[in-house]
Amino acid sequence: MGLKTPLYSKHVEAGARIVDFGGWDMPLHYGSQIEEHHAVRNHAGAFDVSHMTVVDLQGDRTTDFLRYLIANDVGKLKEPGKALYTCMLNPDGGVIDDLIVYFLEPTRFRLIVNAATREKDVAWISEQAKAFEVDVAERPELAMIAVQGPKARELAGGVLPEKHREAALALRPFYGLEAADLFIARTGYTGEDGWEIVMPAQDAEAMWQALLDAGVAPCGLGARDTLRLEAGMNLYGTDMDESSSPLESGLGWTIAWDPDDRDFIGRKALAEVRENKDRQKFAGLLLEDRGVLRNHQRVVVDGVGDGEITSGGFSPTMQRSIALARLPAGNYLEAAVEVRGKLLAVRVVNPPFVRNGKTCIEL
Repeated sequence: MGLKTPLYSKHVEAGARIVDFGGWDMPLHYGSQIEEHHAVRNHAGAFDVSHMTVVDLQGDRTTDFLRYLIANDVGKLKEPGKALYTCMLNPDGGVIDDLIVYFLEPTRFRLIVNAATREKDVAWISEQAKAFEVDVAERPELAMIAVQGPKARELAGGVLPEKHREAALALRPFYGLEAADLFIARTGYTGEDGWEIVMPAQDAEAMWQALLDAGVAPCGLGARDTLRLEAGMNLYGTDMDESSSPLESGLGWTIAWDPDDRDFIGRKALAEVRENKDRQKFAGLLLEDRGVLRNHQRVVVDGVGDGEITSGGFSPTMQRSIALARLPAGNYLEAAVEVRGKLLAVRVVNPPFVRNGKTCIEL
């Protein structure tokens, strides 16, 4: 038996297929992963993401600490609630985790980190925080629900307390709002608009049921994975980990190199990787033959070298097999993937494949 979120009984009640995910008993789907995927692309879906970890940081030197801890620069954040996506690196430039950081005040920030890396993340953050005298508080008493899709905010808005509704609906993308016991952020992991709502654990069941009563479809981890793959969003432990740098994982845009005198953990190692013109690149693959692309399949680039699929699967929106892959350096548009001893043709593309319900790649 694994860890259980405050919504576990609701998932069982709804007949969800429960699977282990990073030590948590989580819903894979509620009957049809494909229907849940389309619900998010076309209407609205709700995901239990209470397994994610909320970490609050506070102290006079919190800004200085985060400018040292992560590759992106929180010095760019000036407005309360503004967020950024970043990687937390080890000294060798490998990715300890990817996370979202919310600026609340210069002395107070909120982090959302991955479930499977919770223990090592909190230990690493706490150890690095000592020199800055920053208080690190994990918040296990909180739950989180993601509401995603073109109708997500409209439907979820009616569920929020009326006094916070207008401010929540006015949130710009990648901003969060402290609203009494709620924290509402216009962020997500599906390539669609929506909110991620943090609340006290004891309020989660009522919020979940209210969303479902408003017409939001319950969705599991299966749809979350196909949605994020279509959106070209990395999954930690699959598309990047401590053995790969952001520069080899399609996350170079999350590194703030300026100002030059900001010395963040892993910067020196990353600078060396940046100078290596032969480093692997990260790209999307679109299968041109019949078949299905899967994680860890070998990618063959004729005359160049081999790569590997990091995330692969079937795209319900595009009705094609797609993948993210780490590939050899070079400029090329065609490759092949080894599937059961056969080489299947793929087109090398720039993700995302789908955003805001629309296909971004010419079929």
